Amino acid sequence: MTEPNPLDAFLDELYRGHERLTSGDIQRSAISADLPADLLTRVDALPEGEYAQDEAAEALQSL
Repeated sequence: MTEPNPLDAFLDELYRGHERLTSGDIQRSAISADLPADLLTRVDALPEGEYAQDEAAEALQSL
């Protein structure tokens, strides 16, 4: 079985118990989770707004 990529694992944990989160919530959590620099850069580039988990994943993968 393959390991989930760090971004998917981060989002799975972050969205546990949450339907939608703001880009600011995601950014603060990414810093607290000590994500690798390349992922932090993508999270920092996330446009302002609220995101469901699938929307956040799609937006972050397209950056």
